[in-house]
Amino acid sequence: MTLRLVRPSLERLPGYAAALEAGWSPDTTRDVSAEQLAALRDDPLAFLDDLVRQDGTIEDAAGEIHPRLPSFVFWLDDGEFCGAINLRFVRGSDDLPSHISGHVGYAVVPWKRRRGYATKALSMLLPIAWEAGLSRIEIVCGDDNEASRRVILANGGAAIGSRQSEGATKLVFGIKFSDAKARI
Repeated sequence: MTLRLVRPSLERLPGYAAALEAGWSPDTTRDVSAEQLAALRDDPLAFLDDLVRQDGTIEDAAGEIHPRLPSFVFWLDDGEFCGAINLRFVRGSDDLPSHISGHVGYAVVPWKRRRGYATKALSMLLPIAWEAGLSRIEIVCGDDNEASRRVILANGGAAIGSRQSEGATKLVFGIKFSDAKARI
């Protein structure tokens, strides 16, 4: 089956839960598998609602509270759950607040890696970013994350710098839609 981006749903929640149980985390900066699994088991509908909601606040890694940004959250599906990808943005601007590392975050479950799923998922997300009004996006990855770097470069990303985040060097890549338009 081909890879698809699907909206989180109650019917697909068992696959997400199984990935969390296996130790997969949708957050690549810290392991949130146990806390998400607890929230999911406590109230599946509330968990899904919180995952896709567009209002309210979020707590960052430093414990600071910020307004939640508009976003799109998708699960990767090839007939079963494969991972997640999301797009965060500020309406009417290509810029992000300083507490947000990049427009896009993605994580593929370990047993589905090295199949091109992250590359394909990012390519499918680019038209969604364009339709949301963005003319460029930034994607950040660890300086030692060669796999993620290849995903970004395969989708027209260009290195635009680096920054320190949580004690690690992060590489910053940009994708301008005027440069990547042929891909969209």
